[in-house]
Amino acid sequence: MIRLRQVALVARDLELTTDFLRHVLDVDVCFRDPGVAEFGLHNALLLVGDQFLEVVAPTRPATTAGRLLDKRGVDCTGYMAIYEVDDLDRREEHLTASGVRVVWRGDLPDIRGRHLHPSDVGGTLVSIDQPVPNGAWRWGGPSWPAHVHTDTRVVTGIAGVRIGANDPAAMRARWSELGLDHAVSFHPAGEHGEGIDALDLVATDRARAGEVQLVDGFAVHFV
Repeated sequence: MIRLRQVALVARDLELTTDFLRHVLDVDVCFRDPGVAEFGLHNALLLVGDQFLEVVAPTRPATTAGRLLDKRGVDCTGYMAIYEVDDLDRREEHLTASGVRVVWRGDLPDIRGRHLHPSDVGGTLVSIDQPVPNGAWRWGGPSWPAHVHTDTRVVTGIAGVRIGANDPAAMRARWSELGLDHAVSFHPAGEHGEGIDALDLVATDRARAGEVQLVDGFAVHFV
């Protein structure tokens, strides 16, 4: 099993971007993870169904996230795609055999995760994470299930990410080879180069499918 569980955006202004998304999507902040300070970041987690839209922002110079903003010349961009899996060890073995380096690993009692080198995968930073039990999600905080709403919301889930690539066919083939081609599409890179350019969210009101919201130039598509 592999499922897109969390997508991270990086922004120069955490609160401005988070407040915009909260207003446009009618979603709640369910957690702010102090653990991301390890990477020179602070964050906010927004709950979309039982998936998570994360916004991170640098808190110090020379972070990987900050360099990505500078490289792409934007104030907000896609930063990371995090997949829930139920066979982490097998996948890690396959990824290693395919020449993918692990740049960070975390092994906790209730979740294990592996961040994969973007240069070895292509397009963006990817993580594969196995929670215990499946369906749990430590990164969403201890009380995220209490934030799940049964009433109508603007969006009900994260359908996927759109990645700009210099060679979309080659990047699509690489992701397929690695077993990561899930909830992702590839398109010709634009002026900002390769990376996550847009996010697809499932609109509750089907009449709104096709609508696009821009977050500091980053595109959020209702599908």
